Amino acid sequence: MCGITGCVTKQGNVANILYNSLKRLEYRGYDSAGVSTVYQNNLIVKKDAGKIDEIHSRLNFLDLPGNIGIAHTRWATHGAPSQVNAHPHLDCTGKIAVVHNGVLENFLELKQDLEARKHIFKSKTDTEVIPHLIEESLKMGKNFTEAVLEAVRKLRGSYAIAVLYAGEPDKIIVARNESPIVIGLSKEMNLVASDVAAVIEYTNKVVFLENGDLAVVTSDNFQIFRIDSGIPVQRKTTELNWTLEMAAKGGYPHYMLKEIFDQPNVLREALRIQDKYLDLLTEFLDRGREIFLLASGTSHNACIVGSYMFSKLARLTTYPVIASEFIENYGSSIGIDTVILALSQSGETADVLTSLEYARYRAATIIGITNVLGSTLTRIARAYVLQNAGPEIGVAATKTFTSQLMVLALLALRLARKRGKVSQYEIDEFQEELRLVPQLVEKTLELSDEPIKKLSKETARFSSMFFLGRGLSYATALEARLKIMELSYIPCIAYPAGESKHGPISVIEEGYPVFFIAPNDETRKHIIGNIMEMKARGARIYCIGAEGDEEIKQLSDWYLGLPSTHPLLSPIVYVIPFQLLAYYTAVEKGYDPDKPRNLAKSVTVL
Repeated sequence: MCGITGCVTKQGNVANILYNSLKRLEYRGYDSAGVSTVYQNNLIVKKDAGKIDEIHSRLNFLDLPGNIGIAHTRWATHGAPSQVNAHPHLDCTGKIAVVHNGVLENFLELKQDLEARKHIFKSKTDTEVIPHLIEESLKMGKNFTEAVLEAVRKLRGSYAIAVLYAGEPDKIIVARNESPIVIGLSKEMNLVASDVAAVIEYTNKVVFLENGDLAVVTSDNFQIFRIDSGIPVQRKTTELNWTLEMAAKGGYPHYMLKEIFDQPNVLREALRIQDKYLDLLTEFLDRGREIFLLASGTSHNACIVGSYMFSKLARLTTYPVIASEFIENYGSSIGIDTVILALSQSGETADVLTSLEYARYRAATIIGITNVLGSTLTRIARAYVLQNAGPEIGVAATKTFTSQLMVLALLALRLARKRGKVSQYEIDEFQEELRLVPQLVEKTLELSDEPIKKLSKETARFSSMFFLGRGLSYATALEARLKIMELSYIPCIAYPAGESKHGPISVIEEGYPVFFIAPNDETRKHIIGNIMEMKARGARIYCIGAEGDEEIKQLSDWYLGLPSTHPLLSPIVYVIPFQLLAYYTAVEKGYDPDKPRNLAKSVTVL
């Protein structure tokens, strides 16, 4: 997730407006930034790696001349953070500048075709193909609008782009597919941006583009076309009553809630990971004699899910290990045949990196999944995959957890194909279910939000809670427990439901809250027995299960039915209500869910 903005003013310089708008978008990405304006029919560009203020102190964005410009703050997905990889990106003539948010699935084939046409690329980004595509169309005699239309029709994947052309210096062209774009309207200027946060300081009148829209924006007008047909369309103007703070959070009261609701789009981005990176990790995993999944906190819970996925789909045995325990437990036994798949949202988790340094000295192969390009994990791993979740402002992991699960599922699918241990029918079925997950998460959010908000008034009074699940749902129980403890500070127990008789059942008394995760999978008949055991001892039963499961619903004091998915993918769907429960319970108790006490986003000390 990156932040893009642009502005066309009727008079005066645009640089100060672009700089202020860019600062409002810094939460969307902060590893590099850049600004481009047009002055006297020439493009002027300033960009570099680093945070916006750091770059500004070196380059001074405010002295850029011109009344039209675009700007970008980046969260890297292709190409490490650097001056050359920062946006805007230019064509060969230096007349076209493009900023982009999203992931292009077909950029490699487009780049190869453009290189064959003698185009010279300077960066490692997917974005750079766009200005070169526009350049090609301009060479064929197209005008600016026609050239951008022709270029974006060739793109596959997600994009929000803003384009500047020195040859037509009165307009910015923007286009959208899955990544958002908004136009801000005022008497003095028109603006474009990734979201309302960038424009709300200047106007509350906005037009939201829809997927497949392209807009030509001048200082006093705009026109929207459908990309596929080129036909003009109308979109309504909306007047917002948001504050600056509300706008930065997309209208949500907290970043965490925004990030919970971002998950359908985040999962779509995770599905766009380039095949070559998945294939490389698959090669290493398939070669290993022993394979460890290494992580801390929420990422360790993702590793537990991953171990089930690898076992059931690819018939590969893996060992999920908490990073702080790895050297003590396994250090003396690892060697050249060991493969370690490390998960770290930040790529800087101290316990993970310490274990990996130890393993490297013993010649183990290190591979990784992370959310931050250029992090230490990406530098020490033989190969890595970026989960494409964008920056996560809330301290408690939400969208980064589900995107890690999506990446693990993609790896398990690749391994299953490579190892040939399951039928083609099972592989095809799983792949189809993977594609449906983002919309299932959308539906789950719709089904869960209001019931969970009401339930939080009850859970906020609890002094402790119990979470039970079987199979993959045990990992969901662990993550549910962690989120509740992180945000509401309520002590919680999470256990495999089949083990609950071996001690934990002793805490059950009349009215004690027990939450069951009960998808309609092979564990269902056993979980029913566990529910009845707890109910017989007076527990109050809260259950999240499948839509239409009347039997379990009848056994429960509170029930929420969720849409069905492949059993191996159920944690992605079933964790959503617990993320909401943690959030709303914290708010009900008067705590700030974005900044839970004693916790940091990235734990960089041992």
